[in-house]
Amino acid sequence: MSAVHLDHEGPLAILRLDNPAKLNSLTPEMLSGLEAHCNALDKDDALRCVLLTAEGNRAFCTGADINAWGGLPPANFARRWVRDGHRILDRLARLSKPTIAVLNGHAFGGGLELATACDIRVMAPNATLALPETGVGIVPGWSGTQRLMRLLPEPVVKEMALFGRRLTAGRALALGFVAEVADDPLSAARALAGRLLATSPRATEVAKYMIHAAAGEDAPAMVEALASGMIAASADKQEGVAAFRAKRKPNFSGA
Repeated sequence: MSAVHLDHEGPLAILRLDNPAKLNSLTPEMLSGLEAHCNALDKDDALRCVLLTAEGNRAFCTGADINAWGGLPPANFARRWVRDGHRILDRLARLSKPTIAVLNGHAFGGGLELATACDIRVMAPNATLALPETGVGIVPGWSGTQRLMRLLPEPVVKEMALFGRRLTAGRALALGFVAEVADDPLSAARALAGRLLATSPRATEVAKYMIHAAAGEDAPAMVEALASGMIAASADKQEGVAAFRAKRKPNFSGA
């Protein structure tokens, strides 16, 4: 059975793709599990960082399971598979907690898009990245031509999406797409997460919102979240709520 498991190690959460027989390709059940876990993680105030990894060493994720979408009618393919997948990857990208993709093996298609939805990436030396969709008659559908374009130069994305060229770990590091290449990417990711524990949880969360707003990652929501957090700390907000509950006119001080 394919699944996405969630384990906790104190303030660290580990999401693990578990479909090694199919190189961790994504099934509808895995996507639903990922979305449910993301919803739970965002409500966990004790959590500081999320690592996304996968079973086995051959592949992090080779994309969407073709058996899940290959027979869908065009309307359902667009409406359900593509839009639902996009929504779920957006949910991962917009977690309030920092996320690290641990690329223990190849990341192709939807697997690369999944890694792209994380804040940073750590990659094994023998792993490669690819957008092979045109080879099976489709196009990237879960942000491969959108979010990935903010992280890689346009000619590189074209090499991958149009010409099927794979991106090696060394080149991905040189382009800044991955933070580190390591023989043991999970240990390297744990070390990066450990540095986060010395920082302020609220400052880290707000910094992520600010960066996402600048990068265009759901910018309107990020701006409103930042503004709402600021105004929620004001005396006027406290007075407004108190006045509403007491059914009286508020006396705002501007403090």
